Amino acid sequence: MTPASTIIIQGLTLNGRTFRPSDWAERLSGVMSTVGGDRRMSYSPYVKPLTYEGVKSVAIEKKLQEVDARAFEFLLNFAKDNGLQVLEESSART
Repeated sequence: MTPASTIIIQGLTLNGRTFRPSDWAERLSGVMSTVGGDRRMSYSPYVKPLTYEGVKSVAIEKKLQEVDARAFEFLLNFAKDNGLQVLEESSART
């Protein structure tokens, strides 16, 4: 079995309710984004918003834990503090 390389934070609470606000995934991913010389925002290669199984979600590459452990913990704590579902995927659809 391939070890999981991506963690998915789904926009569903542990009791199955949709997490609000509706743009939460973009906001959370924006924390790790950069703005280039063209003044356009670029998401981090480690943290990106996506729709996973029909639900707004955030994909976190596990490599982030090595690159920036504090950011990795922040993201997981966000999920925990808000009671969001967290999945580990070896080949998440992004």
